[in-house]
Amino acid sequence: MAKGENIHRNDDVPEQQLNPSLYQNEAYLKEIFQNCSDVVFRPLHIEGRMHVLVIYVNGLVDTKGLEEMLLQPIVTAGHNPELNKLSFFKELIAHQALAIRQTALVSDTSLVVQGILNGQIALLTEGETEALLGNMSEYEKRPIGEPGTESVVRGPREGFTESIFTNITLIRRRMRSSKLKFEMTTVGEMSQTGISIAYIEGIVKPSILQEVRKRIARIKTDAILDSGYIEEFIEDTPHSPFPLVQNTERPDVVVASLLEGRIAIMVDGTPFVLIVPMTIWSAIHAAEDYYEHFIYTSGIRLLRFILLSVSFLLPSLYVATSTFHPQLIPEALLLTIAAARENVPFPTVVETLLMEVIFEALREAGIRLPKPVGSAVSMVGGLVLGESAVRAGIVSAPTVIVVAFTGIASFSLPRYNLGLAFRLLRFPLLLLAGSLGIYGVGFGVIALIIHLVNLSSFGVPYLAPVAPNLSSNLKDIFIRMPRWNMNKRPAFLVDENIIRTPAGQDPAQNKESRK
Repeated sequence: MAKGENIHRNDDVPEQQLNPSLYQNEAYLKEIFQNCSDVVFRPLHIEGRMHVLVIYVNGLVDTKGLEEMLLQPIVTAGHNPELNKLSFFKELIAHQALAIRQTALVSDTSLVVQGILNGQIALLTEGETEALLGNMSEYEKRPIGEPGTESVVRGPREGFTESIFTNITLIRRRMRSSKLKFEMTTVGEMSQTGISIAYIEGIVKPSILQEVRKRIARIKTDAILDSGYIEEFIEDTPHSPFPLVQNTERPDVVVASLLEGRIAIMVDGTPFVLIVPMTIWSAIHAAEDYYEHFIYTSGIRLLRFILLSVSFLLPSLYVATSTFHPQLIPEALLLTIAAARENVPFPTVVETLLMEVIFEALREAGIRLPKPVGSAVSMVGGLVLGESAVRAGIVSAPTVIVVAFTGIASFSLPRYNLGLAFRLLRFPLLLLAGSLGIYGVGFGVIALIIHLVNLSSFGVPYLAPVAPNLSSNLKDIFIRMPRWNMNKRPAFLVDENIIRTPAGQDPAQNKESRK
């Protein structure tokens, strides 16, 4: 039975030792939990005198198990007149504590209070200056289901839930190794939110692990309600629009990242797990890329890179060429664009900006509305507004086509937060294209590349292994090589244990061995 060293002290309660008098302890704890209607004080009276006091939070504790495993045995055996009550209760409670998970003895009132608020039961006995804390927590939680933000055609269907212990179990089921470590801590002065740092010993780089511990330890805030709070506190460049901390709802993505030398940060109360360090390529790659055949995956991945370029550059290139460089457009297409814009009262840049704003408004409306009507509203609204705007002569048909294709291309990115970054940067690039033409677009792209090159996540360059160039790690960037050919972990993430398997096994070797 532990002595309670790992229980975090409650700073709202002054340090004070428990009193041998059970009645005085009851009065003091009732004063602390005054007006807390969910905190239950359960005294056990035997022969008209209180010998045991049980305290817990209603809704966080398995009350049925508490009755069967602890309270009923104490009450039943306590009516035996031949027993010495004080010594009896010590022995009985110590014996029954074996049926309770994670028991600890504490003598500080603040530790008792914090244990109760964490969902534990507190047992205080007459004449004792130590309380028994036992974990009998049980509360309502969402069942394991398919992730809503990362659906795939082929792959595991399990997703994380809001329970941190359930999430740890989902990871442990996929990696039954003693080298998989989970370090628990709490963040938030008032919320005392549980945080778990997951990594694989022997693979993770010690300097990165130490940096993660240091950044989490220095977080000072009153409450942590979601992993997004942690993300903003630990990211390297908070003023960059690009995500520097990856988030996922999929256990298989977390396990694959841990095997590469990354670190996962789980927060109690949210299904989104953070993964660090992050590169831009991990935001472009999808989980399904590793479950389909590598030829199909490589083709889809190249298409994804093309659509990413289209979603970022197409509106700006359209504005720049049609306004400043019409000689770059084929003559037949130029005449068609000019005829379509004949009665439009706005310049091309204003027209494109207007349609971009309308498209973003429809997208946000579709997200905020209930699911059964959200998609219908965004689709019907886009069709009606686009057709009406063209008929009214406010915008031209080519502009509607360009903006619509740009919006469709932006949906190809697997990570929503990376898509947000490019959606945001599309507007200043449009203004540069409308004022400086193709030179403005070039200037914006160069500035973006310089910004990306200077970004890092926990000391790892954001564009690694492309910049700096690590040719041995390019097998899983623009295309995906066969799995038997990717037998090394990323060199920018690990120092030791870089080999996944002793040697890649080419299927051609199997064919030769059968001859």
